[in-house]
Amino acid sequence: MAKTLLLVDGSSYLYRAYHALPDLRNAQGEPTGALYGVLNMLRRARNDHKADYIACIFDAPGKTFRDDLYADYKATRKAMPDDLALQVEPIVQAVRAQGWPVFAIEGIEADDVIGTLAVMAAAQDVRTIVSTGDKDMAQLVNDHVTLVNTMSGETLDAAGVAAKFGVPPERIVDYLMLIGDTVDNVPGVEKVGPKTAAKWLSQYGSLEQLVAQADSVKGVAGSNLRAAIPNFELTRKLVTIRTDCDLAAHIPGLDALVERPADRAELERMYERYGFRSWLRELTGDAERIPQGDSRVVQAEAPAAPVELHYDTVTDWAVFDRWLEAIGQAGLVALDTETDSLSEMQAGLVGISLSVAPGRACYIPLTHRHPGSIEQLPKDEVLARLRPWLEDPKAPKLLHNAKFDTHVFANAGVALRGVAHDTMLQAYVLESHRGVGLAELALRWLGRKGVAYEDICGKGANQICFDEVAIDVASQYSCEDADFTLQLHGVLHPRIEADGKLAAIYAIEMPVSRVLCVIERNGVRIDPDELGRQSHALGQEMLRLEQLAYELAGQPFNLNSPKQLGEILFEKLQLPAVKKTASGAPSTDEEVLSKLAEDYPLPKALLAYRGLAKLKSTYTDKLPKMINPATQRVHTRYAQAAVVTGRLASSDPNLQNIPVRTAEGRRVREAFVASPGCLIVSADYSQIELRIMAHISGDENLMSAFERGDDIHRATAAEVFGTPADQVTSEQRRYAKVINFGLIYGMSAFGLAANLGIARDAAKHYIDRYFARYPGVARYMDETRMQARDKGYVETVFGRRLWLPEINGGSGPRRAAAERAAINAPMQGTAADLIKMAMVAVQDWIENQGLGTRQVMQVHDELVLEVPDAEVAGVRRMLPELMCGVAELKVPLVAEVGAGATWEQAH
Repeated sequence: MAKTLLLVDGSSYLYRAYHALPDLRNAQGEPTGALYGVLNMLRRARNDHKADYIACIFDAPGKTFRDDLYADYKATRKAMPDDLALQVEPIVQAVRAQGWPVFAIEGIEADDVIGTLAVMAAAQDVRTIVSTGDKDMAQLVNDHVTLVNTMSGETLDAAGVAAKFGVPPERIVDYLMLIGDTVDNVPGVEKVGPKTAAKWLSQYGSLEQLVAQADSVKGVAGSNLRAAIPNFELTRKLVTIRTDCDLAAHIPGLDALVERPADRAELERMYERYGFRSWLRELTGDAERIPQGDSRVVQAEAPAAPVELHYDTVTDWAVFDRWLEAIGQAGLVALDTETDSLSEMQAGLVGISLSVAPGRACYIPLTHRHPGSIEQLPKDEVLARLRPWLEDPKAPKLLHNAKFDTHVFANAGVALRGVAHDTMLQAYVLESHRGVGLAELALRWLGRKGVAYEDICGKGANQICFDEVAIDVASQYSCEDADFTLQLHGVLHPRIEADGKLAAIYAIEMPVSRVLCVIERNGVRIDPDELGRQSHALGQEMLRLEQLAYELAGQPFNLNSPKQLGEILFEKLQLPAVKKTASGAPSTDEEVLSKLAEDYPLPKALLAYRGLAKLKSTYTDKLPKMINPATQRVHTRYAQAAVVTGRLASSDPNLQNIPVRTAEGRRVREAFVASPGCLIVSADYSQIELRIMAHISGDENLMSAFERGDDIHRATAAEVFGTPADQVTSEQRRYAKVINFGLIYGMSAFGLAANLGIARDAAKHYIDRYFARYPGVARYMDETRMQARDKGYVETVFGRRLWLPEINGGSGPRRAAAERAAINAPMQGTAADLIKMAMVAVQDWIENQGLGTRQVMQVHDELVLEVPDAEVAGVRRMLPELMCGVAELKVPLVAEVGAGATWEQAH
């Protein structure tokens, strides 16, 4: 059976998706229509065509040989719309993250790359499918090449080309020479359209024959034809797709076009940022994480009347001194920084902006290097004069994402103090389900649209660093940021202060920002040699699993190819198809393999292989590359305002998703090591969400079990199975554990049955017995669903508001997911509140005692510290007291502490 190559004309689909879809945007106001359209078409193309090789081809910026041939080539083409240009880079990133080989080759148009690859494939008896909307591609169609239009569903073989254009594929170049191309500014025959061109070519057989008999063509059309003949040699070169390009340096062979493993972490980040809710849930299965672009709206009041603007650019000491006096006298000053990087630990200070009243702001440029820049005040002297105010804890400052600016000043040797408010956190407390970008908030709450970063720095490969921006342009942008921040505070903070619960949550969030900055700067020590050994071991085990898979399949195959895997599982081995893809083919996703692995060895081996591959690529291979050369530590980034329940999100690297259910995953934690003379100490809340459930539900039996210090899973098993606690079997305890945690996440009888591998009737029986023994839990769940439907949100114990946009308006499955989230969110949110309060309490104690102990990580319900040997005993003694003392619930809080040379040993 011949193999297939699927080539996608990415440049064609950029424009088609942009014009075909409405003006879709995420919560930050970023355009997303083209991004969504292109990704959707790629998903459809991949499902419709089970290809062995795939690639997505884009035009690279810059000139090609056609520009050299014809100076006016594409001269009349309008510039790419700004909204589309903004989406090009994300599109390329997302396509690559989906596993597509992506190419944009300098000096060669996408059409020519596709044409060359099609010929390369044909030489190896590989058929090619070209997914495009470009009529020029019809010239490539032959016995080996077919066109598909993924947007319209149209398929064109040779007969299809003849039917659509009136000429066969081998005459398409002649046809294009006659009609020309207004988009690319390629000249044709004046006033000759598709019908006339097809008629002439049908009548004369070819353009060559038409030219030979041009004198016989009468009328204006004949005159125009004869006038165009001198241009035909050039036109033919312009419209003919080259099939002999030298691609060896970029695509040495078809093996370079094998689908790559998807970058799930990157896709998760992009789907969340751009608000692709269903794709995110499909990827993660996490109903908790609601993308910022898919949200319930909390209405702002009508924007205030515009204020008169007084923006200063501070480039002399007289103006600087006036502003220094102004910030000293102001009750609250909005402060912002401009930097040369978005990486907190590397960002250098480019300028500082300040605002003391609505419409009144200044920008102090420090290190701009734009040609012709006016002279700037010396950075060191500016910081020396500002330092007393910047480091004064009694001088109240307002920032948007204060953690970032605190890092920036720390990089410059300044310890920023006196951060009284943060508009990012204010917005997050009010609407945790929505975006918290400054531009979006200004538009939403103030009705003001300022200068966009891309407007002054450009986009994509042509984007410049902020220090290259002209000072006058930079000043307007930065003054706006500080001004918007001050005005937003005036709108957001009164709303928080008017609600005691929200004010309490804001009081939790503000000190957390400072502590997170400390933890991020502390970083954690990694042993790269240990990770290297683990990578080698994982690679060896993957090779073993690969050989085992070959033996079980009876032949070698590409473990990463869904097509080949489907053929092995469902055609050769005749395994049952658990579910199907949109195209009707049996699915080979993780859910399917997990189900099949219960009865068949090959799916089990494949799951093990995938798990090790992800662990290797995400952690053991990647972490050593992320060690900061200056500190020799890894510095993760904690997003404080990204998860709707209040939890923190770790990235670059994500230290919260290291698997702990497998020996290989736990082994990764062995590479997290203490510095010489120190130990790693881990403190973890014990069964925190179950304790919160007992508190919130007020269930007497559940609370009594915790009060007695019972093994809660054994106690639940005793209740559900009607067995004395001392006679509960390990199997019964396992069932009870699944029930305890499953019901917290709103698990249904169907879900419990699938999880335990039992009949649905039996699962329903267990759930019924559970609720009979714990009626307070059942009552809590019913009341919570009602509150969520009535108010659109639920709350944590401490008053954090957790919005559920689809609790009333979503479809059946989405509404059911929102109801499950409503039950679980108060537990997760309260746990998030507790660990945040614990972080602050621990950091305050460390600083008050003058200890050398450092908090180095926060992972879900766990704090990880690096502790000097002399302080270990005291830290182990105090951590449970500090963590359990931040709040008083109806059941006791318990924190378990361990210590060791590595993070794994500390557990």
